[in-house]
Amino acid sequence: MIETQNHNIMKRFKIFAAFALLLFVGYSCNKGIDPITEVKPKPDAAEPTLEIVYPVEGKIVRSDQEVATIVIKLVAEDDVELKSVTLRLDGAELITYTQFKDYRRAMIEYTYTNLTDGEHSLNVLVTDLVNNTVEKTVNFKKVTMPVYNPLAGETLYLPFEETLLDGISGESLEMTGQTGFAEGKVGAAYAGAADSYISMPSSRIATPEFSVAFWYKPNPVPERGGMIAISPTGDNRKVGFRLFREGNATEQKIGLNIGIGSDEVWINPFAVFAPEGQWIHVAISISTSSVTVFVNGEVVKDVPVANPIDWTGCPGMTIGSGAPNFTYWEHFSDLSLYDEMHFFSRPITAAEVLSLMGTK
Repeated sequence: MIETQNHNIMKRFKIFAAFALLLFVGYSCNKGIDPITEVKPKPDAAEPTLEIVYPVEGKIVRSDQEVATIVIKLVAEDDVELKSVTLRLDGAELITYTQFKDYRRAMIEYTYTNLTDGEHSLNVLVTDLVNNTVEKTVNFKKVTMPVYNPLAGETLYLPFEETLLDGISGESLEMTGQTGFAEGKVGAAYAGAADSYISMPSSRIATPEFSVAFWYKPNPVPERGGMIAISPTGDNRKVGFRLFREGNATEQKIGLNIGIGSDEVWINPFAVFAPEGQWIHVAISISTSSVTVFVNGEVVKDVPVANPIDWTGCPGMTIGSGAPNFTYWEHFSDLSLYDEMHFFSRPITAAEVLSLMGTK
């Protein structure tokens, strides 16, 4: 009997101790915490914000398909709550979103499967609960560029189909000044403009052996211009590559200067012609021992050299001007047309030059 009573007492004590511990923990957790007070929502006076991530203004969408698929990406935000986000392409509504996982921030990706060649305009309208709005438009372009299979040793291919895209890497060259295009030898061509030129780092193309081939339609105004320049700063022609045009309204000439470290080599002029607005094909093949120049598929110069071309201090290449480093002797921007430019890390043969003249 006594043992039973003791057991009951111990049981009641354990229950009491457990209850006391819970009270203590609850008190400790809440000590120092302010009581919850109601906060009234602030008025939604601010406009929502919008960032169109893709495509961006001026984007060129390149695809080997005439009808391409793109993913439109954007971020819309509001300080209180979003009501709707509407996407329109070329004036036609694609979709309107009215439900969002996060009612203040929407990260939207919309897949569009019917993008055709040409100019396009994407418009996005964001509205919040009290009808504050923000609206943005970006303009971009879609072009079809078939997959290009580069030739052996080909490092750069510029078809100039109204873009500055390299047909091998798919990367775009940099443009300084005004980008222009005109009717080309095949499709479109790059059209030079005042104070303008194309540029890229020379690391991929400045090799001990070097070749370039392209179609060229000279513009006699201005009388002088740089065509391709891979040149160091200052008046140093013992390194690098400088192709240029000189002349007047009745006669035009094309010349070449390269540096071989110990000396400079001049081939000037290698073409003389009346500026009648005719396309000519120019190809230059440089080995470690010679420079061969082709005009319209024919060898016009074959010059031995003592050393390979030296690229020391030549970090960049420009097309359509001698700028920034070969502007002395007035070799500024060339307003001529350029098309189908191919660069190689090896000499090219006469048969390959003829092939390049006839194929895209």
